[in-house]
Amino acid sequence: MKLKKALFASLFAAGLMVGAPATVHADAQSLRFASEAARSDPQFAGGEKFNELLKAKTGGALEVKVYADSALGNAQAAISGARGGTIDIVVSGSSNYTGFVPLLGVFDIPFVFKDTAHAYRVLDGKIGQEIMNKLGEFGLKGLAYWDTGWRELSNSKVPVRTPADVKGLKVRTNGSPAHNETCKLLGANPVPMPIGELYTALEMKTVDSQEQSLGLLYSGKFYEVQKFLSLTNHAYSALLVSMNKAKFDALSPEHQKAVVEAAQEAGAYQRKLNNDNMKKIIEDVKKAGLQVIENVDPNPFMEMTKPVRQTFVSKYGGDEYIKAIDAVRESK
Repeated sequence: MKLKKALFASLFAAGLMVGAPATVHADAQSLRFASEAARSDPQFAGGEKFNELLKAKTGGALEVKVYADSALGNAQAAISGARGGTIDIVVSGSSNYTGFVPLLGVFDIPFVFKDTAHAYRVLDGKIGQEIMNKLGEFGLKGLAYWDTGWRELSNSKVPVRTPADVKGLKVRTNGSPAHNETCKLLGANPVPMPIGELYTALEMKTVDSQEQSLGLLYSGKFYEVQKFLSLTNHAYSALLVSMNKAKFDALSPEHQKAVVEAAQEAGAYQRKLNNDNMKKIIEDVKKAGLQVIENVDPNPFMEMTKPVRQTFVSKYGGDEYIKAIDAVRESK
């Protein structure tokens, strides 16, 4: 009888061990991922893909929980939270990091990129990585560049076809020095403002205009409170995904590798999704009543905004980066 009881106890314990894997994911480390964009934006889909890839690469040990719609604060608050450790990971426009890494502003210079492929070569290559690594001095680990896309100009007053049409417009910007100077050179009045406040500001006519990507124009429904959209392509905007450096450094080497790989692979997915959406967005906003001015001649805008380059170099240096960006302009 004692032998049978011992055997039963042994089998019962073994049964508990067989069932143990079902609880492995309960101990997963969940990383809070902040995004200022709406859930309908490709940023959210990219965050969900990041989570899927990270769980697969770590056997469920790490996962990402995405907070969209500025749920964890506007861009500056989220970046500050990531630096301080109250937020684990943040995705935000690279220009939102320029307050402490001014060299990131080199990517905001109007017309510095020839096209999207040129931008990707720069960001994913030596130049982009060198500048992104400077985040380490400020408590962040740069993980990957994602995609916002080309900045376009919408407004509620006039169809913009030439720089003269921009004069006098109150244009919401994200506060980037390069974007602010671009507006001033075109005769507009830049008004820095968090994206979470923009819809109401456009609706109440606090500002007339905004300049950002089609994706954000669409997901934020700003087309509802604008009349004209001009496809100026005056600047490219990258998204930068970064993580609290102390938390990244505390991970095992295997998990660090998984985080970086998952962020970069999710970035490739998010970039494709963002670019694939562009034609549909243009058609949708047309149907919603927005007048779209296509085939805007970039040359007059390019000529008027040339001083932004020199201003950037005189304030922050980085002439070597501008020359390096120009050097890979025509490469494949």
